[in-house]
Amino acid sequence: MTSETLWYVNRATGAVCLVLFTVVVLLGIAVRLRTRLPGLPRFGMVTLHRSLSLFTTAFLALHITAAVVDGYVTISPLDALVPFLSDYQPLWLGLGTVALDLLLAVLVTSLLRDRLGRRTWRAVHWLAYASWPVALVHGIGIGTDAGTDWMTWLTVACVATVITGIALRTAQTVRACRQTPAALLHTEGAHR
Repeated sequence: MTSETLWYVNRATGAVCLVLFTVVVLLGIAVRLRTRLPGLPRFGMVTLHRSLSLFTTAFLALHITAAVVDGYVTISPLDALVPFLSDYQPLWLGLGTVALDLLLAVLVTSLLRDRLGRRTWRAVHWLAYASWPVALVHGIGIGTDAGTDWMTWLTVACVATVITGIALRTAQTVRACRQTPAALLHTEGAHR
């Protein structure tokens, strides 16, 4: 494979990863909100979120492999795993590495979820929320397409949808916190 081909693979997989991880974040929010897609039961949403997460992580591995194998710039496997070591764009590449490390923590704890317990898994799973904006900034800083119209609009669309999802999730949490035990008892009594 030529260096030019690897460069195109790296660019394309970076953009696709942005879209896929955006969908994964939205599905995670939808699972927590107990949202259902038409024709899909609730457990189907969880399965879809998990499956797409694994698929997207594999796609991310392709993105990283293309960057490491491409000889145009020197990015070692260690640079891909340890933040801010690279001689090439250490800040922007380091942010991508931080996002990867956070996702690896989420992936490993998700695979070990039954052994770790729900509380530990949930605490680590919150790192997924941190990894998405870090990865986004990585792409804006290092991506060769970052200044193009199509990538700008794609980025804006992804950011807008994630902000909307987080706003809906936050609104649900605020509503739940406002319900006092007395209000819950009153509501239950009205339904009897």
